[in-house]
Amino acid sequence: MAREQLVVLNALDVAKTQWYHFTAIVIAGMGFFTDAYDLFSISLVTKLLGRIYYHHEGAVKPGTLPPNVAAAVNGVAFCGTLAGQLFFGWLGDKMGRKKVYGMTLMLMVLCSLASGLSFGHDANGVMTTLCFFRFWLGFGIGGDYPLSATIMSEYANKKTRGAFIAAVFAMQGFGILAGGIVSLIVSTAFDHAFPAPTYEQNAAASTVPQADYVWRIILMFGAIPAAMTYYSRMKMPETARYTALVAKNAKQAASDMAKVLQVEIEAEEEKIEEISETQFGLFTKQFARRHGLHLVGTAVCWFLLDIAYYSSNLFQKDIFSAIGWIPPAKTMNAVHEVYVVSRAQTLIALCGTVPGYWFTVALIDHIGRFAIQLMGFFFMTVFMFALAIPYHHWTLKANRIGFLVMYSLTFFFANFGPNATTFVVPAEIFPARLRSTCHGISAAAGKAGAMVGAFGFLYAAQSTDPAKTDAGYPPGIGVKNSLIVLGCINFLGMLFTLLVPESKGKSLEELSGENEEDSTSGNEASANRTVPI
Repeated sequence: MAREQLVVLNALDVAKTQWYHFTAIVIAGMGFFTDAYDLFSISLVTKLLGRIYYHHEGAVKPGTLPPNVAAAVNGVAFCGTLAGQLFFGWLGDKMGRKKVYGMTLMLMVLCSLASGLSFGHDANGVMTTLCFFRFWLGFGIGGDYPLSATIMSEYANKKTRGAFIAAVFAMQGFGILAGGIVSLIVSTAFDHAFPAPTYEQNAAASTVPQADYVWRIILMFGAIPAAMTYYSRMKMPETARYTALVAKNAKQAASDMAKVLQVEIEAEEEKIEEISETQFGLFTKQFARRHGLHLVGTAVCWFLLDIAYYSSNLFQKDIFSAIGWIPPAKTMNAVHEVYVVSRAQTLIALCGTVPGYWFTVALIDHIGRFAIQLMGFFFMTVFMFALAIPYHHWTLKANRIGFLVMYSLTFFFANFGPNATTFVVPAEIFPARLRSTCHGISAAAGKAGAMVGAFGFLYAAQSTDPAKTDAGYPPGIGVKNSLIVLGCINFLGMLFTLLVPESKGKSLEELSGENEEDSTSGNEASANRTVPI
């Protein structure tokens, strides 16, 4: 039997869209802006790091990071992010969203700055320092996932909650763009201030000593947007749902939201006591019966999505070289190569990444999370198979533009699809006392998928011919077969989407069952049906 909703929570659910909603989007979104900037910017400077620290005298081509070093530099932040999602997700339910939010932000600011510092001048010292600080940077970034999503979902009204959470996530797109723009500006300035010949003209002179500042400035710049939002984050009151349902402080919740909503709200301490009697923990039969399949659905869908999403960089280099966006490395100097790589990746972000996010923001509260996620996985499956089956056709010079269009559409339907919805749904369907934890578990499963996609498929996509593999890599199954496997992974994502409930237009308490008087009963709320009806 349903219990009457707390007045303070009902006031949030039915509130009209106000200025504080947009303030919350910006404050939470700037964390994601910084996350995307920090995780994306490393890919813009890896070629430069190879030229500076792994140059071999007399080599025909510029130096590149060895496979194990490249994997460490690119992957260590993923490891930190996974750990941070689990730890800070759990801590957010124990200490409160606001307190932990400040910790993650300070960690991101300090480690962004420290990423540009290094102990010693040799390759080992620099790479070890970079990996150490990027792990802890990732740890802070990991905490931002469950906390940003949970804070936004608990502040939003039920009518536009999906759009608000998706808007926070969509700030990733602007973070990626900012990374490319900062990199373009810095590389252009240094290329003009310190002109250098191309590698084939003069290998040693093509990398000027000042190039060592370029990658440091680009990485350290990520601290600025995070630091700018610290004061605002600390001024935000704790969410009413945490204060009332977890901390059991009805007076404080009513007082905080009365200031935010600018209305009088009654504190209902008797109802808080009633609710606390029916609560259960994560490792209980009640949770497994009510939300077990939901957690499997959100975690597995995010895991499968990130395998496909992060493996897409495998054929980025094929596209860039095929359409002539990135000429051979030996025809450029070190700093100009940063400019060329940044330009190419910024254009991809602008065309394929950013639009998809905002299509989701515009439509998620109209057509629902379930439909968007199912559609996204479906079209990702279609385009992966369309790239894979006639793969030789796409490698021909005459079909370059078609290849680019197919590639961009795959990205578009990832972002107007499961890349956004896998972030939104876990912040809505679990109880307040476990919401941050369950979002952290789902997000950590996603990062595990990202590691499989980014590194497992890096080896798998190598040519079956040992003579054609990248330096230092063993033969794999080839790009065509890798794309077929990714198509099958996306199809699995469609199937596991059936475990995820539709949350459009419902209150968080209705979705989680916190308004039911007996949460152990087998009579589940209709909102918790697995497949939308």
